[in-house]
Amino acid sequence: MFKVLIPAAGFLGFVVLAAQPASSGYEVQQDVQPMGWHLHQEGSMAKLAYGVANSDQLALMMTCDPGDRSAVIYGDVQPDSPRLMRASVSYSEPDPLSGGEAYETRIALNDSALINLVERGALQVEGAAGAFTLPATEAERLTVSRFLGYCASDRA
Repeated sequence: MFKVLIPAAGFLGFVVLAAQPASSGYEVQQDVQPMGWHLHQEGSMAKLAYGVANSDQLALMMTCDPGDRSAVIYGDVQPDSPRLMRASVSYSEPDPLSGGEAYETRIALNDSALINLVERGALQVEGAAGAFTLPATEAERLTVSRFLGYCASDRA
């Protein structure tokens, strides 16, 4: 009798489990905010970031002070530019998001990658996931232009 009941109970459990909605682990979340370009001011330093607004979810962040001719870049991706310069020989601190090494790089404000972002709304980047494009809407292109203008100016 138990030889029949145990497999039957197991089969019924399997049927009940199969009847439930499938879960892939990648469900669409309703409250997820889209990534985009955001400009913040911290003292005299300007920060332009591509990520989720008001969060630590960033792909890339550029910082500068007035009068700088280049921006310091942090993040998981870097602009695809042959003129990208490493700002430090060794990593400065572990990256708080990934726990990995965080190298600082610099990019000239007149670099073609940044000009393309302002003019065409696309920044070609490279990272561990490969090469891809970070898009910018019309309003975001104006934000990027304001950032570059602020960095190049001599006053805060």
